[in-house]
Amino acid sequence: MYELSLVITLLNEEENISPLHSAIRAALSGYNYEVVFVDDGSTDGTVREIKKLQNDRVKLVKLSKNYGQSIAMSAGIDHAQGEYIVLLDGDLQNDPADIPFMLEKLKSEDWDVVAGNRRNRQDGMFLRKLPSNIANAMIRRYTGVHLRDYGCTLKIFKHEIAKNLDLYGELHRFIPVLASLQGARIVQVDVHHHARKFGHSKYGIGRTFKVASDLILILFLQRYLRKPMHLFGGIGLFLLLPGILIMLYMLVIKLLGENIWGKPILILGVLLIIIGVLFIMMGIMTELLMRIYYGTGNRRLYLVKELYNGAN
Repeated sequence: MYELSLVITLLNEEENISPLHSAIRAALSGYNYEVVFVDDGSTDGTVREIKKLQNDRVKLVKLSKNYGQSIAMSAGIDHAQGEYIVLLDGDLQNDPADIPFMLEKLKSEDWDVVAGNRRNRQDGMFLRKLPSNIANAMIRRYTGVHLRDYGCTLKIFKHEIAKNLDLYGELHRFIPVLASLQGARIVQVDVHHHARKFGHSKYGIGRTFKVASDLILILFLQRYLRKPMHLFGGIGLFLLLPGILIMLYMLVIKLLGENIWGKPILILGVLLIIIGVLFIMMGIMTELLMRIYYGTGNRRLYLVKELYNGAN
């Protein structure tokens, strides 16, 4: 078993492969490590450049198409064998030289996750920094997991934490929150950040809107994943009880001889009862879905087209 597994997701990064691999070798000399490159549907020469490395520490997981960064990370973690798992960007903006310090902090202070904070971030203000700052503020405010920089890919995990992140969709920015759901102890440290030399970023201002929508999902996972009935049932009862009271009131005045047909309050009562019942039924269905989810093993959201080991 390796001490370290570096999981690096790639999409059209052919010019970065060789210098990144050289930087990793220089930074981790003396460590027992592997590098798991995950090609997320690249259309350039990224795969070709990885195969040129001819190093028995190098693995390639080539996905059948572009699934997105979260699922690509999940695929890399699934194929990682290290005692500690490192997530690292493939664009040379993260610095592998930060890994030994982060690993030592995790081991000496017994953290479960050490996350990087890009203190002097080398990105454009309006297309990268501004959306990121907005997203970071939203996540801190609503999840209660207080980190300065959620978007820095560079993180080190204990093996068991990384293996149970259940990444999918666009949830990679919420990795610290997903780890905290497992009770992980998380610390953040300042790391180096470099300007991109080759290629171009795949992200921009539109990512902020994806973060906002995913935040709703994260809040549900954080608070109600194992008890969805508490959310949907609570809303249902909140609506159902006033509806029942209104209908009892309507029954009383009807028995007193008053014509209640067409009254707005009658329509309101009917709507509250119907919507309340629907929410309760939704809660029951979600509970059943959660039982199916937890009872089903070996869930995979990706298809691997090719596995390659540099020793071959």
